[in-house]
Amino acid sequence: MTIQAPVAEWRKVSATVLKRLALVALLLGIWSLAARGMPAYVLPGPMRVGQAWLSLLHTDSFWLDLGITFWRVLAGFALAAVFGSVLGLVLGSNRALGDFFEPVLAVTNTISSAIWAIFALIWFGISNSTTIFVVFMTAMPLILTNVWRGTQTVSADLVELAHSFRMSRAQVIGKIYLPTILPDFFSGARLAFGFGWRVSLVAETIGSSNGVGYRLRQAADLVQTDQVFAWTITLVALMVILEFSVLKPIEARLFRWRRQTQA
Repeated sequence: MTIQAPVAEWRKVSATVLKRLALVALLLGIWSLAARGMPAYVLPGPMRVGQAWLSLLHTDSFWLDLGITFWRVLAGFALAAVFGSVLGLVLGSNRALGDFFEPVLAVTNTISSAIWAIFALIWFGISNSTTIFVVFMTAMPLILTNVWRGTQTVSADLVELAHSFRMSRAQVIGKIYLPTILPDFFSGARLAFGFGWRVSLVAETIGSSNGVGYRLRQAADLVQTDQVFAWTITLVALMVILEFSVLKPIEARLFRWRRQTQA
């Protein structure tokens, strides 16, 4: 049994990898065929985009722009995670306070990231703060909403039991609410991080003098469609790497008790 389990797991992983490679090959084939009937400035082929990516890779600004965008997204996301979690716990653990502020959250969720980008440009000008603010205002409501919903699943009996043992409000939140909302927080955080990457490009396009969004705008202005594709593929590849090398392992480690319970 101890030998068969790793073999079965390896076969499962291999089959998944082969499926993904087949999907990539299929998409590249369709892309290549579609590009043959299009001008290069409309739809460049995979080879042309690959060459553009290699040329970008050898420029001095490539890693700098990528690092600047990543830092801005990470800063905005970190602020959103802290504020969203705290506010979600406070509003979720106090029904009267939650009911009072619920319309504000509904309105905040309907405001487009492009509008936040315009406000940020007015308030902060062309600076790092513009992108960080837009990422924060986009990610924070998502995390807040998920944490808030997670608090609704907290058992009222457990809370009453904690009060009967004269536990303080901080202890109730730390020992009952936090473990319960952790899966909801992680789900909201992953979604918020993905949205943060997307809106950061919008913010950098109109309110930055460096970063990936700024380079995309430059390439679009010069009709360098191959570079637009190259930057896009770089971002997609980076998100996939983060998903499978960071987020997935963290989720598996935090919630391994779920698999044990199901088993």
